[in-house]
Amino acid sequence: MKIFAIGDVVGSAALAYLSERLWKFREQNRIDFVVANGENASEIHGISSSQAKELIACGVDLITLGNHGFANKEIYNFLCDAREIIRPANFLPFLPGSGYTIIDACGYRVLGINVMGNVFMAQSLACPFDTVDKILKREAGNYDFSILDVHAESTSEKLAIARYFDGRINIIFGTHTHVQTADEQVLPKGSGYITDLGMSGPVDSIIGADAATVIERMRTQIPCSMRIAGGAVKVYGAIFELDTSSGRVVSVERVSF
Repeated sequence: MKIFAIGDVVGSAALAYLSERLWKFREQNRIDFVVANGENASEIHGISSSQAKELIACGVDLITLGNHGFANKEIYNFLCDAREIIRPANFLPFLPGSGYTIIDACGYRVLGINVMGNVFMAQSLACPFDTVDKILKREAGNYDFSILDVHAESTSEKLAIARYFDGRINIIFGTHTHVQTADEQVLPKGSGYITDLGMSGPVDSIIGADAATVIERMRTQIPCSMRIAGGAVKVYGAIFELDTSSGRVVSVERVSF
């Protein structure tokens, strides 16, 4: 079974790019399941229901979110109604949506979980380790394979979470930094892992934003509105190949197109 995980989708141009190319990429690479982080689809901050539906229509089976997941209030009802989109599970429980879902793929039940890190981010969130542990215990016997998106700033926190759940969650990847890491690997107990998938968005940018705007903001320390960069778009992610008989990941491949 092949699972393609797509790094943070940034802006409408990236959505259009995926709409034109993702199904063909799936077919050429025999992809069985696609998960994408969509928290920046609304021109850097948030995602709307129409953008979520567009991602699903273009070949994404599961959308995960992050710290900007609630920035566009228009997504709230869709978060509550659709099983194809989840937000970090360690947010407050009364917020819209769920932190995990179970989706059928190739006759298997795939448990998708989304969690957010605390290091260098919102340290008031519930512990990501404990949150995921509780989900696995609650859903024991209800799924065949599992996927975890760790939306976090700290590389060490992502790797610590991955090592902790090695052998218990089949596929673990990080999102949020928008820069793809070169540490794709199969962990000792069989889980596939990469610290960050990277970004799917404008190439000539600073993590998706207009470079001049970001530089001015950092140089002067004066707040200014961030705007999405223009120009060519590229998709970054990783393909995980899973042995369905053993549950072990046999390969992890970084990809871009």
